[in-house]
Amino acid sequence: GLGYKTVDFEKKWTEYSGLPNSLFISSNTAGLQLALRTFSISDSWEKGDEIITTPLTFVSTNHVILHENLKPIFCDVDESLCINPDILESLITHRTKAVMFVGMGGNPGRLDIIEKICSRNNLRLILDAAHMAGTYVNSSDGNVNHVGFEADATVFSFQAVKNLPTADSGVICFKDKECSILGRKLSWLGIDKDTYARSGTKGQYLWKYDVPHVGFKFNGNSIMAAIALVQLKYLDEDNDYRNTLCKSYEKMLKPMKNISIIKDSDYCYKSSKHLFQILVENKNKSNSYYRDKIMQSMYDYNIFPGVHYVDNTEYNMYKKARGKCPKSFDFSNRLISLPLHLGLTDVDLKRVTDVLLEFGEI
Repeated sequence: GLGYKTVDFEKKWTEYSGLPNSLFISSNTAGLQLALRTFSISDSWEKGDEIITTPLTFVSTNHVILHENLKPIFCDVDESLCINPDILESLITHRTKAVMFVGMGGNPGRLDIIEKICSRNNLRLILDAAHMAGTYVNSSDGNVNHVGFEADATVFSFQAVKNLPTADSGVICFKDKECSILGRKLSWLGIDKDTYARSGTKGQYLWKYDVPHVGFKFNGNSIMAAIALVQLKYLDEDNDYRNTLCKSYEKMLKPMKNISIIKDSDYCYKSSKHLFQILVENKNKSNSYYRDKIMQSMYDYNIFPGVHYVDNTEYNMYKKARGKCPKSFDFSNRLISLPLHLGLTDVDLKRVTDVLLEFGEI
């Protein structure tokens, strides 16, 4: 459970990222729900209040909104696959309380512009940074900062396939100290003193505590923290290698006319490159048939690409928003995430791109 290693990692993550108030948690999904619950209490949100979010994400981003009895309002994406700020402001109503921004594949998109919109409209900005450990951005003061300083709460994932992998865990960084104190209590069942704090306190009645909130068991544990402490030492080095692989991919894919590569936004100084995503031209226009044929041909060669992600409005619980985000729907039917991990070499990348070339029409 809680212990020295969780505290050590929180300190190390704050030192590394420059983000304040680090709280080690069990998963990114837990952190997103924790952010919503914390702000619901601190800002007196009501059932049915609105959170502007993206349909192009893993379902956990939007499920937590439903779990908290809030209403997801879907905003279409831009070429970075992130929320489009040109559309965002038109979706704001008197019930809008926050924007949930997802940094797809490590790409910060136009997060800087979205932060200004949130500030102007008194909205909370929650950054789903599951893919963004080690993403750096060009801040307006001319400095390079780790992404996340823009948000009221930033949530990272350290799940097994992420850039900083453990079995599963994450960290949430609240900008506001009081929200962080509340979030820490909520992460440990709403108890006002966790076991670790009680065991380190001198005096009598160490077992006594109050439970001012109905909280969650979202705390991280010392086993995951011990792994994370080691992985953190290699994060930037590993991300450098991922960036090198992506540059090789770009060079090899350059001759292919009907493929476009998802590029980092101008706001990005250095991406974590969690994903390398391409868009293929959809011959059918109405569905993903052509993309799916390409992926099946790769499977036949024991190459396993992915799709990040299915437009969430295709799922029944979000179907009322179907058709409202045409770009997200189009991209979702044309996206392929090519293999990208630390075990790859240029020889492997050539094998992947050769199969794409063999497909013919590309």
